[in-house]
Amino acid sequence: MLDVNTIIQAYSEGYFLMDNGEGLGWYSSRRHALIPLDERFHVPTSLRRALNSGRFETRINSDFIGVINGCAAREETWITHELKEIYLELNRAGFAFSFETWFENGLAAGILGIVIGGAFIGETMFYAVPDASKVAMVRLVEHLRNQNFMLFDAQIQNPHLERFGAFEIREREYKPLLEKAIRAPVTFLDSLEG
Repeated sequence: MLDVNTIIQAYSEGYFLMDNGEGLGWYSSRRHALIPLDERFHVPTSLRRALNSGRFETRINSDFIGVINGCAAREETWITHELKEIYLELNRAGFAFSFETWFENGLAAGILGIVIGGAFIGETMFYAVPDASKVAMVRLVEHLRNQNFMLFDAQIQNPHLERFGAFEIREREYKPLLEKAIRAPVTFLDSLEG
């Protein structure tokens, strides 16, 4: 098991953990997908009804292991038992968080991320109820804005993220943003109970 300090140092330098089927290893990417925390963030019109319905409740760390298990319960997943244990250790140390939406008293979706200073590094997400993960994304961005976060790294671009205005930048552009963000004197839990 890797120790927390080593993991946080590596993430602070732009590396991330992944199991590619041959064991857990460190990876870096030449391009990073960022979720904008400014006016470039786009809320799809089709999602506004779900956001305004009051059907979904937002929580942080209410069911951290449930989010990990939800993300791992796919036909193809890179979240191994070892990685689950690492996420749990990072959660206990105050670096990993689950941002959740709940529907009818059940966990409907969740986003798992690592927080270092003012950087939120999204690791994985899942949903069990339609629109729940999209609601989680919007509410998470609102929360990060309220907490004065500087960076939301989604790591890998995909069509789902593009709908929200996600964009890619090269590693040489990403590193200075990350360095600045991790030094920001902000906290993740101030305005939403964990």
